[in-house]
Amino acid sequence: MDMGRESRWEKDAMTVEIVFALVTAVVLAAAVFAPALVLTLAFDLSAPASKGVLVGGALVGGVAGVWRLVRVLHRFDVERRKGH
Repeated sequence: MDMGRESRWEKDAMTVEIVFALVTAVVLAAAVFAPALVLTLAFDLSAPASKGVLVGGALVGGVAGVWRLVRVLHRFDVERRKGH
């Protein structure tokens, strides 16, 4: 056997981990953005203030999503290199 090549199981595990990381990143980003959206809907904010809150929420949500994606994939890579 070629020890340098990944097995089918390892490729499937990577695919599952990537999908898991993407889904949880999107859910986290939406959960972080949701309070900003609720804030703009619940209170009668002016248009610039509403836009600022939504942009801020989107930025923070995006950063949280990317952080989650990187964290999950890095953790998977560390475990994979250990041989677990």
